[in-house]
Amino acid sequence: DRDTDKKRIEELLEENMVLEIAQKQSMNESAHLGWELEQLSKSTDLADSEKSFVFELNECASSRILKLEKDNQSLQTTIQELRDASLTSRESSLKFVELEKENQQLSKKIEKLQNQIEREKQSNQDLETLSEELIKDKEQLQVVMETLKADKDRQIKDLKQENDHL
Repeated sequence: DRDTDKKRIEELLEENMVLEIAQKQSMNESAHLGWELEQLSKSTDLADSEKSFVFELNECASSRILKLEKDNQSLQTTIQELRDASLTSRESSLKFVELEKENQQLSKKIEKLQNQIEREKQSNQDLETLSEELIKDKEQLQVVMETLKADKDRQIKDLKQENDHL
């Protein structure tokens, strides 16, 4: 788009220069015709038809100048619009680059958070496994305690019987 805009601006500038040259030529022609008109009016008695012809030439040159000035103004406006569009395009590009950087930063933060979540999940799984092992150990210890208690009760009973016997 920028290259196209630049090419279009260059074309418009060239066209503008051509129109300016044509305008200068037209102004020179008009000035020359005016000078010729003065020379003719000073040197001889002109017929009414010659005067009207010169007047028409002057009017034609003036209208041509006005038309060229309007074309020139239109081209200047178009050039300015293209420059504004180019600036807007550059600003949009800069904003896009800033947003892209911000997006990359946010992506890095998301990745860090996802890694942290994975570590937390792993830690939770490890704790859950440890908890299950501890529950199994507790159950085994309870069985051992019950066995020991039963042995103790039996020994106490045996000792009481032996004591009674003695």
